[in-house]
Amino acid sequence: MEKLDNNRIDQAKLDALVSRAIGDLSAGYGGVMVSLGNRLGLYKAMAGAGPLTSNELASRAGCAERYVREWLGSQVAGGYVTYHAVSGTYELSPEQALVLAEEDSPVFIPNAWSVPASMWSDEQKAVEAFRSGAGIPWGDHDGRLYCGVAAFYRNAYKASLVAEWLPALDGVVEKLQAGARVADVGCGYGHSTVLMAKAFPASRFHGFDTHPESVAEARKVAAEAGVSDRVTFATARADSYPGADYDLICFFDCLHDMGDPVAAAAHAAKAVAGEGTVMLVEPFANDRVEDNISPVARIYYAASTTICCAHAISDGGHLVLGAQAGEARLADVFRKAGFNRFRRAMETPFNLILEARR
Repeated sequence: MEKLDNNRIDQAKLDALVSRAIGDLSAGYGGVMVSLGNRLGLYKAMAGAGPLTSNELASRAGCAERYVREWLGSQVAGGYVTYHAVSGTYELSPEQALVLAEEDSPVFIPNAWSVPASMWSDEQKAVEAFRSGAGIPWGDHDGRLYCGVAAFYRNAYKASLVAEWLPALDGVVEKLQAGARVADVGCGYGHSTVLMAKAFPASRFHGFDTHPESVAEARKVAAEAGVSDRVTFATARADSYPGADYDLICFFDCLHDMGDPVAAAAHAAKAVAGEGTVMLVEPFANDRVEDNISPVARIYYAASTTICCAHAISDGGHLVLGAQAGEARLADVFRKAGFNRFRRAMETPFNLILEARR
């Protein structure tokens, strides 16, 4: 590397970049604290309890006070817990509780930290993949990836799938209410499948995934929810799962992970009923790199680098979309697969909800 010419350094730009890097480093350290607080039940012990001393919180959570006191300091410094200096007590506000303590809240964040934890654990695999160009199959990652992704998406789907996304599709809710046949491709732990099954008891749902451990967990999720009578799960690829004449075929945050998304879409074109619908939910992205500059886009690009693209390459790598593919590239996939109609049904800060029909 050539020696830098310090006379060309813009000090204000340097200071701003260093400040940003320190903020990112602080967030990384803070994520470990959030995960500990979640696993130890510290946030839950604080939720609705009002101001607490470190001793009181330690007693409530069954932890050692000295550790709890230092952990509380990290939470105050990060703005995740409120400190009352006069009384020397700590309090979790209702807003903080929604983010950190309420597991069913759509903004509950602690489980999401399992994903970067898995990325750090798998760093050497990523280094080797960068150098060789080889892929990393989904099943070869640290186990925290699967539970982290499933838990994080579960709440987002719970808040929006039945209430907003399905109604945005033309005529789909009416079919589901009357009794439809549905395929959930790349179903993972089956949270999306089970949510739809609970909302539409007259319909029948079939979840497919290539990861056997996820399929096994999905069956447990369905049993616990009491919907096993109308839900099945099987290990199958997106380009060869069984069945035909599905009224609705869903791809929830998974098409961009596949090594041949055109083949997956083409199989959906064969498997969907004549007047059926394909629902594609993908990470929100604009079509140009310069328009994807945001904290959310940064998360998606990072995950895509080590997880999404890595799996697609391991799966043949015919077309490696990545998690920031954008609507135009996704529309082209479905056009090549034989679909004549493709539209954006709605969007959120995190997702594009797209509809395809033959």
